[in-house]
Amino acid sequence: MRLDKFLANAGVGSRKEVKALLKKRCVTVNGQLVKDSSVHVDEMNDSITVNGNPIHYQKYTYIMLHKPSGVISATEDKQDKTVIELLSHDLQKFKPFPVGRLDKDTEGLLILTNDGQLAHELLSPKKHVTKTYFAKIKGEVTEADCMAFANGVTLEDGYRTKPATLRILKQGAQSEVEIMITEGKYHQIKRMFRAVDKQVAYLKRTTMGKLHLDKALKKGEYRQLRVEEVKLLQDS
Repeated sequence: MRLDKFLANAGVGSRKEVKALLKKRCVTVNGQLVKDSSVHVDEMNDSITVNGNPIHYQKYTYIMLHKPSGVISATEDKQDKTVIELLSHDLQKFKPFPVGRLDKDTEGLLILTNDGQLAHELLSPKKHVTKTYFAKIKGEVTEADCMAFANGVTLEDGYRTKPATLRILKQGAQSEVEIMITEGKYHQIKRMFRAVDKQVAYLKRTTMGKLHLDKALKKGEYRQLRVEEVKLLQDS
């Protein structure tokens, strides 16, 4: 692998920033100063440092974010704050993107990565990856609503959703429920409840596939996934 690509993939900086570091004689390969960005290195075996700090190869980054309300699931936006802006500069260098989206006012589990293949697998309609949500609903949710969700409901545009699991946690003027869906249509859960004459007051995603939101993460906090958690996503 070219040295500049290795350093960029490792999150050291952009290709332009990496070339500047090389020109400043900040990079060594196996103890030798290197200025040529086109030099090829063995990313698994060569010893590479920047300003004396060892750099380890990391092609992909996987981040669990507890998305707060008020930020959008996008890499950039001219008006609203994005989930990328919540990340440290070091993680932003990996150019992660959100896997799917949560509405601006929806909270909870959001995965960010630069692994396009995993993102595709998680979002592919053919994979039927299950997402679980906790919601507060204006109006009393009934067993009839649960049956409607289980059979698939028809949205206002005529689309009939795939079967979903709706579980009542608390009934009343404001009900609390858990919903499990395998799709990710635009505003899907909100539209599904509108189809049964209810309104979502609060929505939070708690799982994606086999991965659960870390309860220790406060809103707006994030951490990189552990190896076994990445495996859970891959097996979802």
